[in-house]
Order: sequence, then C-alpha cells, then structure tokens
Amino acid sequence: MTPAAYVRAACAAAAILVLSGCGTGGYTSKGSQGAGKQLFVKSCGLCHTLADAGTGGTIGPNLDDAFAQSRTDGLTSSTFTQVVHDQILFPITEPSTGTPGMPAPDKTLPECSDVEGGGFCVDDRESAAADIATYVGAVAGTGKTGGKPTGEKPTDGKSIFATAGCTQCHTLADAGSTGTVGPNLDDAKPSQERVVDRVTNGRGVMPSFKDTLDPQQIKAVAQYVSSVAGK
Repeated sequence: MTPAAYVRAACAAAAILVLSGCGTGGYTSKGSQGAGKQLFVKSCGLCHTLADAGTGGTIGPNLDDAFAQSRTDGLTSSTFTQVVHDQILFPITEPSTGTPGMPAPDKTLPECSDVEGGGFCVDDRESAAADIATYVGAVAGTGKTGGKPTGEKPTDGKSIFATAGCTQCHTLADAGSTGTVGPNLDDAKPSQERVVDRVTNGRGVMPSFKDTLDPQQIKAVAQYVSSVAGK
C-alpha cells in the first residue's frame, strides 16, 4: 500500500472513530495553526513535503499528495487532524514494507525537561502534537503555498547545520543539537570527505541534500562538522 493509499484508508477509518471520540490518541479539537506551522517546520519539515510550510522533505510521505484525494472525496480537515495527531503520538516506527518508519514522539517532540544543551524541544508534547495536527489538517492537500523562507543562503558551516535540518536528526555538542534519528556525530567523528559524501548522496534514512545545498555549502558544513565533532 502506498503512503497516500494508507492515509486514505486511515482517514476513512478515522471518519468513523472521531465521531465517538475513540481514536487511539483521543479526539483532538484544540490546537493552534500558527504554533503548529512553526513546530512543523522545525520538527517535521526535514522528512515531509508540505506546500504551505515551504518544506520539501522526502524521507516520509508527501503530505499534500497523501491528503489531496481524501479531501476531494469529501473528508474534512477535522478528520485529517485526528489522523495526523495519532500518527505523531502513535507512529509506525518499523513499517512492514521496509521503508523508513516515523520516529517515536520522544524523538520528534522531545520535552524540554528531558533535553540538555539547548536542542529543539517542546514544553508539552500533547499540546505540540495537537498544534501540528491542527495545522496539517487545515492545509495538507489544499494546494495552498506558503513559500520557502526568503533571504540570503547561509554560507558558514554552523549556520547551515542549524538551518538545513541537521539538528533534528543528529547530536553535535558544538551546535547544541540532541537529535537521535541519525548517528551521534560527536561519537562518530566523521571525516570531511565522509560528511561531503553523506550530505551529497544520502544514505539509509538520510536524504541527499544536493538539490537544496550548493557544493560550497556542502563543503562548508562538512568542514564544520569534521572540525568540531567529538571536541
């Protein structure tokens, strides 16, 4: 089953479940679209494409494609909200298809009480999940485009590491990041050549960044990571 087909099936089931409030995560009716958009970009954008958020992640399903047909079929934003909410809090971490699973909520939305070093975190996971679900439920598959952030591209390695989404997946003390989806870079201490290869070509769940970072940016982030990892 394709990601889009899975979501359509989940939406159909959710349409029944939410009427009685018996979804696995409970019925979600409170959430902030504004806060949800900010959280989505920080926590989910590396993995998912969503036009309104200006994100182009390819690890997980394209959310516009996944929800568009269900929206056309008449399912509502509130139904999509329930699906997204449950997927955040009760993700399929190891799909039977062998494709990359969605990380557990303590990885995607770590609570600040559990995070040291200033990495990405939320004060309340349940509230953050509700905000993201409300936002995605309202915009996914609508054709709305929020556009990508404007401004000059960062050129120094540390800024690139922070803005390209690396902090969401990797731990690197110098960057104040505590991601656990990918390898702990302080432990791995990769060479510059290895970082260039991984950032350019990707591997496993890590996507290629050659279409989003130019060669100079890739070289800069590789120099940065190889020079500070494990120090």
